[in-house]
Amino acid sequence: MEFLPRILSEKIKVLATKFPVVSVTGPRQSGKTTLVQHLFPEYTYCNLENPDYRTAARNSPRDFLRQNPRGLIIDEAQYVPELFSYIQLEADEQNRPGMFILCGSQHFLLMEKISQSLAGRVGIVNLLPFSMEEMVGDGLELPNLWELIFKGSFPRLYRMGIEPQDFYPAYIQTYIERDARQVVNISNLDTFQAFVRLCAGRVGQLFNQSDLGNLVNIDQKTVRSWLSILQTGFQAFTLPPYFQNFDKRTVKTPKLYFWDTGVACSLLGIRNSNELLTHFARGHLFENFIVVEMLKSYYHRGIRPNAYFWRDRNGNEVDLLFDEGGVLYPIEIKAGQAVKPDFFKGIEVFNAASGNNSEHAHLVYTGDLNYQHPKAHIHSWNQLPALWHPTSSVG
Repeated sequence: MEFLPRILSEKIKVLATKFPVVSVTGPRQSGKTTLVQHLFPEYTYCNLENPDYRTAARNSPRDFLRQNPRGLIIDEAQYVPELFSYIQLEADEQNRPGMFILCGSQHFLLMEKISQSLAGRVGIVNLLPFSMEEMVGDGLELPNLWELIFKGSFPRLYRMGIEPQDFYPAYIQTYIERDARQVVNISNLDTFQAFVRLCAGRVGQLFNQSDLGNLVNIDQKTVRSWLSILQTGFQAFTLPPYFQNFDKRTVKTPKLYFWDTGVACSLLGIRNSNELLTHFARGHLFENFIVVEMLKSYYHRGIRPNAYFWRDRNGNEVDLLFDEGGVLYPIEIKAGQAVKPDFFKGIEVFNAASGNNSEHAHLVYTGDLNYQHPKAHIHSWNQLPALWHPTSSVG
């Protein structure tokens, strides 16, 4: 299988020269194993989902960790939680960078053990599915916008030519019936499945706990717990509101997104990209796609972004807001082929309330033209690979 380069590669290699342990987490099938095996071909690879490796790690942890003096890649290390104490001992005794590479798709379980045993000894990064920037850089032909949103970004679909309708149902079933149960005991899988599908129908919207709880007949504590499961498995995330230096008229409820629009489309029962053109969630899925693409530009460089949205009580909203060292970059996202005057309303209200400079404002839309408007930089969706590089100047 051809290896397609990932932007995160350089950061991982740098961390492996600084820390004895490097942790690479992300959704299942995002390419973590393929990437670290390519970067460290001389290391021994062990997946602790394999019962034989689990037995060896439990029975003789020191021998297991010392099987290759060059280094060890341990996949799904959270399956043997007691191993983390031995990793700590080995790291302290040998004090050598790049000894262990830990991979995992259960972020909470892995990070819980890391924080307990490996604080200060580990460099941590997140690998998400392909970004458009990576696809363009690797010479892949981008589908049209709606096909890209429908297909999603998991590497296997592009490297193996798998159709979305053949990939996602099994992916979702594996996640719901297996991975989710590792985090918390779910007694009623049907109710949990209904909850996940309802979440998919609310991408790009405020996360209303009461509404979701009432619809599937669960209490708010369970809603919070089940949302944490989606976050733990890198399926969904919440974008916090920005309300610094604003009064009480600012909304303080987070918005909900999925890390991959292909997963969301499958959960919504969308069967092909043409259905997106008239689907009720069309605009929200486009917003979800752009938000995630821009977040990937940070995460794939090992940077945790200061990302927010902003909305006041009158419904004026900025879809995405980056705080870069105190400089605010409001970004409006519109599923329209032509830029209309009312597209700028949220940015104008935000800039007036915050005193922000309009030169920092951006608008991303589904059309093809890129140009400078007096109220914002206008960007076609397909310009994103060149638009936002956190390591360089922006806007």
